[in-house]
Amino acid sequence: MRNKLHSLFHSLSLPAAALALAGLMAGCTGMSSGSSPGGKAYTGMRVSSSAFTDNSVIPADHAGAGECGGKNISMPVAWSNLPAKTKSVAVLVFDPDGGAGLGVSHWVAYNIAAERGELKAGEGQAGSNFNFTMGPNVAGAPAYRGMCPPVGDRPHHYVLTVVALDLAPGALPAGLARDPLLAALKGHALGGQSVVGLYSR
Repeated sequence: MRNKLHSLFHSLSLPAAALALAGLMAGCTGMSSGSSPGGKAYTGMRVSSSAFTDNSVIPADHAGAGECGGKNISMPVAWSNLPAKTKSVAVLVFDPDGGAGLGVSHWVAYNIAAERGELKAGEGQAGSNFNFTMGPNVAGAPAYRGMCPPVGDRPHHYVLTVVALDLAPGALPAGLARDPLLAALKGHALGGQSVVGLYSR
């Protein structure tokens, strides 16, 4: 099976932080075709958002409030067909085009029970009653941060990634931003998949 995430990151010539995630995913056993220990064919993780399809425009509601043009509502995400032994997942939203090409982290969520199967729209809001952990976004707040690319830029690519983990929910400490989380996931990631949305102002 083609490693969609690996190909995506290389085709976009992403910055080092994004390439680090691609490298992490490239070594995941869940990304390759083959059979599970039970003998059933493994057809790969599935990740989607009911708000947009892959490579389509993300609705403005999920952009930042005010001048960014949105309502700062975290986007919904669903996952299925996880690799065997998955106990939890992490959810990341990253803009490789932002930050003058260095990338911008919009959402870091982890310690999410795999069997949930989804995060609904708005579950990433600051102060929401969630039962998972959120790390700091680019602004330092443990919450979803809506999209807000510079006015006049070509549409930015927002990569919504789900990583399947062999870690039980609650195993990771609070306060992990994107890069420290990726470091903590090494050796525990079983597979990953992404959907990419576009947004501009």
